[in-house]
Amino acid sequence: MNFTRFLFITLLVAVGGSALGESEKERLANTVILDAAGVANLQLETVEAEETTFEETVFALGRIGVAPGHRAVVSSRVPGRVISVAAHIDRPIKKDAEAVVLESRQPGDPPPSIRLLAPISGMVSAVNAVPGLPVEQKDSLIEIIDLSEVHAVAAVPEHLVGKLQPGQKAHIRVAAYPERVFEADLAHIGAEASAQTNALEAAFHVENPETLLRPGMRAEFSIVVGAREGVMAIPRETVQGEGAARFVYVKDYALKNAFVKTPVVIGAQNDRFVEVTTGLLPGDEVVTRGAYSLAFAGKGSVSLKDAMDAAHGHPHKEDGSEMTKEDITAAAGEQGHAHGSGQAVTPLTYFFAGSTVLMFVLLLFSLATRKRATT
Repeated sequence: MNFTRFLFITLLVAVGGSALGESEKERLANTVILDAAGVANLQLETVEAEETTFEETVFALGRIGVAPGHRAVVSSRVPGRVISVAAHIDRPIKKDAEAVVLESRQPGDPPPSIRLLAPISGMVSAVNAVPGLPVEQKDSLIEIIDLSEVHAVAAVPEHLVGKLQPGQKAHIRVAAYPERVFEADLAHIGAEASAQTNALEAAFHVENPETLLRPGMRAEFSIVVGAREGVMAIPRETVQGEGAARFVYVKDYALKNAFVKTPVVIGAQNDRFVEVTTGLLPGDEVVTRGAYSLAFAGKGSVSLKDAMDAAHGHPHKEDGSEMTKEDITAAAGEQGHAHGSGQAVTPLTYFFAGSTVLMFVLLLFSLATRKRATT
């Protein structure tokens, strides 16, 4: 944009332009304008809409279990009586650490004792021994599970099993940690379907170094079965409404702390994103956190007139439209009446008037300079 064109557009903004078009009026009517406190209270966050790789997923429910080979028990090869128990339930134990001490039934004074050691490192999940308890070879005294890796098993409906194959990635979530996503590859698919649930098991071996995942937890699985490039997608929480009336809030490009309710047409969805086929352009800033609250914020805490005045530097009507010459004359008359009643002109009035005159002079100077250059 050349300098003359820049000054011309700036002048139009300063002194006013034509009435708002219908689309612009509709946009402003659907705009929520907040003050800084309102934005902070709603804890609003935005994300930039962009074309990305969209994952097609299969959703299933399941549970976390103990990984194969990650469970062990402490037992005795000889009968006896428990003298002491060092292992405590729900506590970690190291491999080869003392778990139980037995008094053997073999003769002796005192009878010989036997130290039973932990065969693996892990968490103690069960303690079935107390001092004085008689022990036989078949008794399981201590149970230990290694949680460094767990077995996540999804129950996939039969009609979706054909989309699965080993090696596919899954996003796994549990209620205990709603903000965390655990990822793993499909290890194997069950050999038989359940007659009760009409589902097959899909098993994932999940690394669990923080031992956050515990056996028995319910889990949600989103198994990635395909992907499409160049899809306009936004986080699921940005989309509000139901059925045919879906919309998002887009941060206004001109007004401060303003968010426009924008209708959208959605396509496919996965566990994290929604495909948008109509309604958004790349670069639009869409509200994520706080979008639901905005739907109940009404017109906001700042009037449209005040927001437009602040953005453009000159007065507007209550609906945000530009003031006509008649409106300006009427406002000036009312202002003059106010002066006669003892009301002073505000410094802001002088600022806008001076700015308008200065830009007009600059425009004339630029036009004159350009004319001399051409001659």
